[in-house]
Amino acid sequence: MAQEFSRTERVRHQLQREIAMILQREIKDPRVSMVTVSDVEVSRDLAYAKVFVTFFQDDPEQVKQALKVLNEASGFIRSLLGKRIKARIVPQLKFQHDASLNEGIRMGKLVAEARERDKKSSENSGDD
Repeated sequence: MAQEFSRTERVRHQLQREIAMILQREIKDPRVSMVTVSDVEVSRDLAYAKVFVTFFQDDPEQVKQALKVLNEASGFIRSLLGKRIKARIVPQLKFQHDASLNEGIRMGKLVAEARERDKKSSENSGDD
C-alpha cells in the first residue's frame, strides 16, 4: 500500500508554511510587501524548490522588482529555513510570480460585467 503523502509532498507543505512565515516576519524590504506564497514545487531529490508568490500590487514593474529582491535574498531565506526545518538538505530557492490569482480576479470581473450587460439587455427588451 502506498503512503498517503510522499516525502516530497510533506517537505513541499512544510516549505510553503515556513517561507510564508519568513516573508511575513523577517523580510523588511519595503519593495516586498503584501506577498503570499501560493505554491512550492520541490524536485524529487529535494535540492531545488520553485516558490510561487503572488503580490497585492498589480503593477508589472513592482512585481518584477519584488521578485528580484526575493531571488537576491534567497540565500538568507534559505539559511533561515535551515534553522527552522529538520532536514539534511535545504533546497535552493527560486521565486516566480504566480499570476493565477490576479487572472482569476480579472475573469471574475469579466463574468460579472457580462451578467450585468445581459441583465440590462433583457430588462430593455422587456420594456417594449
